[in-house]
Amino acid sequence: MNNPKKADNEIWLDPDESPGYLVRGTNLSIGKALRRNLSNYGMTLGQYYFMRSLWIEEGLSQRELSDRVGTTEPTTASVLRLLEKNGLVRRVRNRHDRRTINIFPTQRGRNLKNELLNMAIKINEIAISGFSTKEVETLKRLMREMKNNLDQDEENTLT
Repeated sequence: MNNPKKADNEIWLDPDESPGYLVRGTNLSIGKALRRNLSNYGMTLGQYYFMRSLWIEEGLSQRELSDRVGTTEPTTASVLRLLEKNGLVRRVRNRHDRRTINIFPTQRGRNLKNELLNMAIKINEIAISGFSTKEVETLKRLMREMKNNLDQDEENTLT
């Protein structure tokens, strides 16, 4: 990667040459498209991420949901209150551990699954339009490798 100096003591990193910047920009654009379409359902992007996790596995605890979505537990509690208020999830106290609350989508929440996942699929298709199947597979492999590299190195702080 090219990282030329502008002056003897100044480092320059061209945003268009930075994988992190490009990934962030792509993520922002996908998020914008998702938010625009989710607004038709009165749902935020954060709420969608929680519902998507529950469509994959119902009955997760608040802590498990936080881990899967990548949010703090207070944020998760706040989002779950809204989802519950909107009739999309219900909380059920765990029979084996009374301290644990398990979260389930309601029938209304389940009914949104196919429509919202189809919307997300279409947004992904727009994002990769013009790519060959091989290019898409390479892109996904490289993105997974980047994430794994960073996850393995999360204890190291560069200074």
